[in-house]
Amino acid sequence: GLQGDYIRQPPRKVVVAPHLRSKSDPQQVHASLAGKEYMRISWVTDEKDVASKVEYGKVSGKYEAMAVGNHTSYHYFFYSSGKIHHVTIGPLEPATTYYYRCGGHGPEFSFKTPPQTFPIEFVVGGDLGQTEWTASTLSHVDSKDYDVFLLPGDLSYADTQQPLWDSFGRLVEPYASRRPWMVTEGNHEIETFPIIYPHGFKAYNARWLMPYQESGSTSNLYYSFDVAGSYIIMLGSYTDFDEDSAQYKWLESDLRKVDRKKTPWVIALLHAPWYNTNLAHKGEGESMRKAMEDLLYRARVDVVFAGHVHAYERFTRIYNNKADPCGPVYITIGDGGNREGLALMFENPTPEVSVYREPSFGHGRLRVVDESRAHWSWHRNNDSDPVVADEVWLQSLTTTKSCWHNTANTDGSKSKVNKDEL
Repeated sequence: GLQGDYIRQPPRKVVVAPHLRSKSDPQQVHASLAGKEYMRISWVTDEKDVASKVEYGKVSGKYEAMAVGNHTSYHYFFYSSGKIHHVTIGPLEPATTYYYRCGGHGPEFSFKTPPQTFPIEFVVGGDLGQTEWTASTLSHVDSKDYDVFLLPGDLSYADTQQPLWDSFGRLVEPYASRRPWMVTEGNHEIETFPIIYPHGFKAYNARWLMPYQESGSTSNLYYSFDVAGSYIIMLGSYTDFDEDSAQYKWLESDLRKVDRKKTPWVIALLHAPWYNTNLAHKGEGESMRKAMEDLLYRARVDVVFAGHVHAYERFTRIYNNKADPCGPVYITIGDGGNREGLALMFENPTPEVSVYREPSFGHGRLRVVDESRAHWSWHRNNDSDPVVADEVWLQSLTTTKSCWHNTANTDGSKSKVNKDEL
């Protein structure tokens, strides 16, 4: 049931990135989008009296602007985090390189802001972890430029071992400090413990602050943002999602705000896939699919990315378990480099809705060319070079007129497309 005869070997050892800077110098620096024309810079210092400020400018070593932000810290059993800084800077110009320094100490960093209009290129990679395969994935990602990194859950695989959050932050810093990284949570971010830490996500929420408030969400576990004609929705697989939940009501309201003339592409990310022909994690996303699939279908979401399953799989457009030209293209890409190994077992024979599937580590790239066309490619991580193993041109559903007859009413009621018109 597999396409291609290349199967990745077992995972390699965990890479622990050492802390080589002084206590006042920034470490674990990463950037994220924080609303129109703004970027959030996050970092950690061991020293508690370092200011939460970022100096920045367009010329290396010359900082013409400065912004002050907030800081936090947390305890987890016997572990105490460093001072975690979050500073929002801007307004910034599109497609421009900025140089910046965190807290007035340490090395200079730089990032490039995304473009204002098409084309824009997203890298998509889930279930990263911090193994030698992770390092290989990140090296391959970095071999070609991109604008925004999208990560559908399972970042550090710390699994309550808090120093691994620090190690992960240092491992990804060379990449996440230069391009915005937008993440949503996976099951390995939960880190609950009965009675003492019943709510979970303590480290994740403290370290990886996303623009949830800017998008009207009340939780860092789900949010949305738009960039260069693309509207990105990050959903939470591990918080409530039924029709009475805050997430469901937020998503319903958020989708109503989407203007397809301004953002013709709508893309969703979540962790546990709604469609999956791998035997690993079979059916784990089903309850969320039943609760929320209609919302995404009526909004004509173009693509849905998921992680969780440690393999790659691309489906055709689907709605309600059947091929549907007005449904999203579903793609599972939980193959970034985790320590648990690959999910090698797929259903056999291959269901018709599954177009390509392969258990190998890798990453994907979505290059949105214009209002109607985008190119998707999945890059298998051979040791020396990334190999394009799957690619397809996608057409935005905004160009398919038959998909817009009798879609969701303005009051959000559930009218359906007439299938005879598709």
